[in-house]
Amino acid sequence: MGLTSSAVLAVVEAVAVALFAATVGLWPRLARPGAAAVSGRVGLLLVTQLTLFAAVGLAANNAFLFYGSWADLFGRQQDLGVVTEHAGNGSASRHMTRIGTQHPDVPGGRVPSVGGRIDKVVVSGRTSGIESPAYVYLPPEYFQGAYAGRTFPAAVVLTGYPGTAENLLKGLRYPQTAHERVKAGKARPMILVMLRPTVAPPRDTECVDVPGGPQTETFFAKDLPEAIGQSYRVGERARDWGIIGNSTGGYCALKIGLHHPDRYAASVGLSAYYKAAEDPTTGDLFHGKGELRDRADLLWTLENRPPSGGSFLVTTSRRGEDNLGSTMEFIGKVKAPATVSSIVLDSGGHNFTTWRREIPPALEWLSARLGED
Repeated sequence: MGLTSSAVLAVVEAVAVALFAATVGLWPRLARPGAAAVSGRVGLLLVTQLTLFAAVGLAANNAFLFYGSWADLFGRQQDLGVVTEHAGNGSASRHMTRIGTQHPDVPGGRVPSVGGRIDKVVVSGRTSGIESPAYVYLPPEYFQGAYAGRTFPAAVVLTGYPGTAENLLKGLRYPQTAHERVKAGKARPMILVMLRPTVAPPRDTECVDVPGGPQTETFFAKDLPEAIGQSYRVGERARDWGIIGNSTGGYCALKIGLHHPDRYAASVGLSAYYKAAEDPTTGDLFHGKGELRDRADLLWTLENRPPSGGSFLVTTSRRGEDNLGSTMEFIGKVKAPATVSSIVLDSGGHNFTTWRREIPPALEWLSARLGED
């Protein structure tokens, strides 16, 4: 049974209740002196507490999808079976392999021209050498005759660390939200390319080109748009590409957009931070090179490098987020020709509940800046 399975949660909850009842029932018999009785009391309490903690942890994970599988929880990368898509399938590329499809959870989702389609793919970076799984959401219009031959804008969507791409489908509901915004007439149809920023798991590379290590920035700035552009009807201009993410993904989105306005015209950081983390999960990202560390500091870049183009949207909360001050500083440092917008909630934490409130207006903001002039 999968980590996020309701059956797993139900079993663990049932065991926790049974152990609690057993503790209450057996306690009078164990309330006597002696090593056996003491060991019995300690054992019951310990097992009951561990089971309760497991039940609470599973419930929290099911709600927020911190981990999508047992392998993800224990830091083991899953090997993917690969089915090669040959010429004639409409999405063949030397640098991208489609390994499956699924239906979006929207009305009429089983019919692509009504609900769209989600492709599960593996992207192979031509320059970076990085290989990463991703999900590609194609809107219904992609399959409709009225749009035949037309290109679509695309938005790269990034999770936080150590999230999985499944979080973007199940927890943050990006395809459903995009579908709803288009149906409401508040956004244009876009292709969404959804993946984790951790393309070298379990390491958190902070979207940095690590000297002698993973070339993560190159993967997102060059390889990913190239592979998707070869496989789907996506526009080639910078104005056809946006990037959005939460937490670590938000930092990455702003960083990639700031350094590559020739590739991404619009960038969104939901609850982002503005300087690369350096901790045991990242390892040595810069190998003592101060210029690389400065480049990964977005506030330093805005202060010390010539202004570049691009549009930025940042989000924070007056209560519940610790990035309010740095977000205001980022806003103050953005200079023309770049532009900056913000969403500032009165209250909201660093969690899925807050991001679900920000994603609809963020997708509308992206849609207004991508695609046709």
